[in-house]
Amino acid sequence: MKSVQWQKSSFSGGTTGNECLELAPGADRIRIRESDDPGVVVTTTPGSLRALIRGIKEGEFGRLG
Repeated sequence: MKSVQWQKSSFSGGTTGNECLELAPGADRIRIRESDDPGVVVTTTPGSLRALIRGIKEGEFGRLG
């Protein structure tokens, strides 16, 4: 089995208290996990992740709650 190469945000300081999301690209899926809980992994497609990021940047989710 090929090892998964996780990529941490360049905005992360890499020290305790700087937990962040990590991504690992695959052939047709992207794995996502939190660095402080690496055992929980969510998968999505590149298109769905792109749509989520676009919606966040455009404030689409600011009106929830």
